[in-house]
Amino acid sequence: MHTDAVKSLSPEPFLLPGGPASVCWRRSAKARRVSLRIDATKGQVVVTLPMRAGRAAGMALLTDNAAWVTARLAELPDKAPFEAGASVMIGGVLHSIEPAPGARGGAWIEDGVVRVAGDPAFLARRVHDFLRAEARRRLSAQAVAKAHQAGLAPRRVTVKNTHTRWGSCSPDGVLMFCWRLIMAPVFVQDYVVAHEVAHLRHMNHGAAFWALTDELSPDRARAVAWLHEEGPRLLRAG
Repeated sequence: MHTDAVKSLSPEPFLLPGGPASVCWRRSAKARRVSLRIDATKGQVVVTLPMRAGRAAGMALLTDNAAWVTARLAELPDKAPFEAGASVMIGGVLHSIEPAPGARGGAWIEDGVVRVAGDPAFLARRVHDFLRAEARRRLSAQAVAKAHQAGLAPRRVTVKNTHTRWGSCSPDGVLMFCWRLIMAPVFVQDYVVAHEVAHLRHMNHGAAFWALTDELSPDRARAVAWLHEEGPRLLRAG
């Protein structure tokens, strides 16, 4: 969505039956109705209002669905910050995070450990930057390889910090992936990449699309099940 089509306001506290919650209000020029969702990354409730909808409509929707919101927030895994001594998954494999204050070079993998150079105060940011760079490198290579297998070619491959989707394909052939996929097992990455590459030929979810997706990645069912169960943990990392 274009940035000029959405206006987000500062989060506000809201008292739900299960306790306080943080609510983020958004105005969207593209929204046709009032909606709400859970932003698992931030642990917030997001209420989206069409440009002409009153705030009262959002409050009513939030109040009517308070039990659902409370339950969804309670189901969120705990935040897993990037910090010294913690662990982070890369390709589904746990790696401990260890500072290397006397070294240079940002962050790197060495003997199953993510070592982070420099001032420990910047450790979390450097781990994030390293994972995002790894996601761009690995997912781009996978996407190009799978597209070549199907006789296709993406216009460009990007990674972003998305909160609601693992990947997308634009009508002009740009593939986008959530950088957090780098933490998922390789078979999950393989499926998501195949899914978006298949959209280069089929901009729908018809039978031909699924046939191509399954041709490019044989583990669709297992990958979808993994994302359903473990995806929220990826969104809570960092």
